[in-house]
Amino acid sequence: MQIDNNNKLGFGLMRLPGIRPLTDIKTTSIMVDKFLDAGFNYFDTAHIYIGSEASARKALVNRHKREEYTLATKLCAFLFAPTEEVAKKQLYTSLKRTNVKYIDYYLLHAIRSNNYKKYEDFHLWDFLKEKKKEGLIKHIGFSYHSGPVLLERLLNEHPEVEFVQLQINYADWENKNIQSRKNYEVANKFNKKIIVMEPVKGGALANPPKEVKKLMLDYNKDASFASYAIRFAASLDGVYKVLSGMSNIEQMDDNISYMSNFKPLNNEEKEIINKAQKVFDSLHLIECTACRYCTQGCPKQINIPKIFEAMNKHLSNGQTKEAKDDYKKIAPLNHRASDCIGCKQCEEACPQHLEITKYLKECEEVLQEE
Repeated sequence: MQIDNNNKLGFGLMRLPGIRPLTDIKTTSIMVDKFLDAGFNYFDTAHIYIGSEASARKALVNRHKREEYTLATKLCAFLFAPTEEVAKKQLYTSLKRTNVKYIDYYLLHAIRSNNYKKYEDFHLWDFLKEKKKEGLIKHIGFSYHSGPVLLERLLNEHPEVEFVQLQINYADWENKNIQSRKNYEVANKFNKKIIVMEPVKGGALANPPKEVKKLMLDYNKDASFASYAIRFAASLDGVYKVLSGMSNIEQMDDNISYMSNFKPLNNEEKEIINKAQKVFDSLHLIECTACRYCTQGCPKQINIPKIFEAMNKHLSNGQTKEAKDDYKKIAPLNHRASDCIGCKQCEEACPQHLEITKYLKECEEVLQEE
């Protein structure tokens, strides 16, 4: 499999600048132009990313020639798709929202052990094959959030799959819930293109614990913390693209600076990553990536990802006062951790398999002041 090492960076459109669904299109357009000018062309969005496909139309599709970019989007059967008909309509909605005649890379979204049957029951694998024959889809794949046994089964049963999108980052490499390494090995065994999502773990690896920061700064004071994470993923054999969910121009500039002339991790940097992994393994952080699937159906509108982000300040860096101050801002009355009613819809939607209701109780005990 031929892979261009200098074109491995992908632009993930889930965390665009602005407050969803009101994307800052002016800033996004500048970021799109910088990305393309640097020689990159892969853009990743999804039907359920609020405002993202419309933003792709405004900042990318309406401003650039179709042959200049590659567009990926996704069909989600586990959220807001009560019937097969509703699920299949997502493709046509995505085509309309993005204003393109075809999707380059089309994915079944976030397949895992508690939802893969729905994709089968709705005949979505056959649907993708039909639409590829019609020319509406160029390449078929899926994003995945479960273990290697199910992944191997899916790849055996669906040889039409051309690529797999996996959560891979150095903190999750041996994580028993995510199983990054084992899933990576299965995808490589089947010789599938691998697209990496969450290389910076929802931004957590851009602001790692103090011990990890020191390791990296002592080696190279000019390299960003995020650069280690993205280069770790990009250094793996078989990785086709590494998606970075960039939210501002500074992040775009940083990513371009080291991915335009990509160099795999050297031995010293690999040793730093090994030590960083041990630090993360010793901590008990809430492994939230801020995808926000949990918030879309929360009856109490609790800002779960932001609460967990505040809690991780307490857990990783001992910044308890800062964590409590953050909590006061992001958890107003009637939307606090203590307002959780235990319906667990958030846990059904969570691709990280988190015990969200339990963690919210812990956040209440540590951060909430009556």
